[in-house]
Amino acid sequence: MRRVLVMGCSGSGKSTFAKALADRVGLPYVSLDGLFWKPGWVEPDKADFGALVLREADRPAWILDGNFTSHGGAERRRERADTVFWFDLPRRVCVTGILRRIASTYGRVRPEMAAGCPERLDLDFLRWVWNYRRDQRPKQVAYLDRLRPDQTLVTFTSRRQANAYLAGLDVAKAH
Repeated sequence: MRRVLVMGCSGSGKSTFAKALADRVGLPYVSLDGLFWKPGWVEPDKADFGALVLREADRPAWILDGNFTSHGGAERRRERADTVFWFDLPRRVCVTGILRRIASTYGRVRPEMAAGCPERLDLDFLRWVWNYRRDQRPKQVAYLDRLRPDQTLVTFTSRRQANAYLAGLDVAKAH
């Protein structure tokens, strides 16, 4: 396990898992949200973001946290990954996760976010999470369907599964 993608709906626990995994196996953690957003929640130029993602994907080892499967660098990330963790959790878990995160970090910038992007209540974002299973999940399934046989896909349908994976991880075998 040298190049790892962690994907899934916002609020599913993927960033918490990705950071914990990075700490356990000693790989660099990279937040795609942190690369994407500019101060004030401004979207970057797609070419600029794509170049940042390609730079990260070309490194020898990483844990990339986030989706952006229709943005620059998505194919290279998938091609270079040896392991993909996909958080396929129910809507209620993700929406609850987002609401708890907003309540606990409102007005502050989370460590995985870009500078100048404090946590906020964003109804469009909540709508995106609510509609994820209908609108985004099929795109992620199609993206993951193109993994090669030599790539490992681990699907979590609960946070308990993700926590159990971390608890049982043999760090020596992970490298």
